[in-house]
Amino acid sequence: MQIIAELLRDIPIPRMARVRQHFHAPELADVADAVRRAVREAGVLSRIAPGNRVAIAVGSRGVAEISTIAREVVRAVKAAGGLPFIVPAMGSHGGATAAGQQEVLESLGVTEAFVEAPICSSMEVVEVGKLPSGLPVYIDKNAYSADKIIVINRIKPHTAFRGPVESGLMKMITIGLGKQRGAEAAHAYSFKFMAEHVQEMAKVMIGRTPIIFGVGTIENAFERPARIVAIPAEKLADEEPKLLLEAKALMPKILFDPLDVLVVDEIGKDISGDGMDPNITGRFATPFASGGIKAARTVVLGLTERTHGNANGIGMADITTRRVFEEIDWEKGYANALTSTVVDMVKLPMFLDTGELAVKAAIKTCNAFDLNRVRLVRIENTLHLGEIWISESLLPEAREREDIEVLSDPLVMNFS
Repeated sequence: MQIIAELLRDIPIPRMARVRQHFHAPELADVADAVRRAVREAGVLSRIAPGNRVAIAVGSRGVAEISTIAREVVRAVKAAGGLPFIVPAMGSHGGATAAGQQEVLESLGVTEAFVEAPICSSMEVVEVGKLPSGLPVYIDKNAYSADKIIVINRIKPHTAFRGPVESGLMKMITIGLGKQRGAEAAHAYSFKFMAEHVQEMAKVMIGRTPIIFGVGTIENAFERPARIVAIPAEKLADEEPKLLLEAKALMPKILFDPLDVLVVDEIGKDISGDGMDPNITGRFATPFASGGIKAARTVVLGLTERTHGNANGIGMADITTRRVFEEIDWEKGYANALTSTVVDMVKLPMFLDTGELAVKAAIKTCNAFDLNRVRLVRIENTLHLGEIWISESLLPEAREREDIEVLSDPLVMNFS
């Protein structure tokens, strides 16, 4: 890398100022009480008979207070006389193994001790039907053997397709509860048809399995619960699209656009299914979704600890570091890519010895007219956008905006 270091030696890195972005962000004061109230108001507990075994589906996506939400649903089921247990509903995540999926739940705080119910993890599935196209519809074997099923998930925009429902309860029913085989089936015809297939497959599942209701959460721009609702299964197709629109309106974003360079400190499956949410970065792996900012170059400096080496999404970066390369567990990311059929997610970008060289390479190749006035933003990850770093050249713009608060003078960029 001696020649590379020499090529980048004189590339200027701008000084950076810390700023706070202000978003409309309603937040529930008491999540446990909100779950109890939502379930009570929906009138769905009467569907549970005393002695019913009730499977509660919990996924791997980042859902704020997921352990508390799961615990309160468990308690509500018990209060109705049911016998609750947790099933992982996360497609091929967790390395597509039963042990791996239970480990993912436990890493999210969904442990048997905390939620007060056993976890029954298996990759075995039952085929419950087929779409007219021939696509099979699968469900987790443990859930299928239960008397009743409840699903819990966050409702939000998807990272690879657009439709009336995207990430949420209906997708969890089709792909999450379908385990690896269900996820593989849903992705078989690419994300071009995902919006259609999610709805069709969910309707088959609801019609042929004992799903009684879903508990959906909407989060604010700071990844805190803004609303929790319980929806009877037969009303999901009508109600979830409305909740998706509400979720989209509350999403955070980078308030500076376009950029020459976006620097992302960390990516990971605990941040987004895509490692870094393209709804924020604008880096989509498929042509069937759009949004976010426009950045000429994107740099990834690290992986989160909780992603355990799964670098799914690294292919959406232009440049990364040797440290990221050495931490990658290729098998995990490849399993995601083979299931989703989106192989660009795990392609390897240029990687350089240090974060400083990676940022310099991005600046050198961003084609800005004046590299001394590069428009650069640095974020911790795509979940935490309340406080970010902006290059000195963006300060005049920041000071003119009411939704931006400048917190510091410009400082030398820190790579420690």
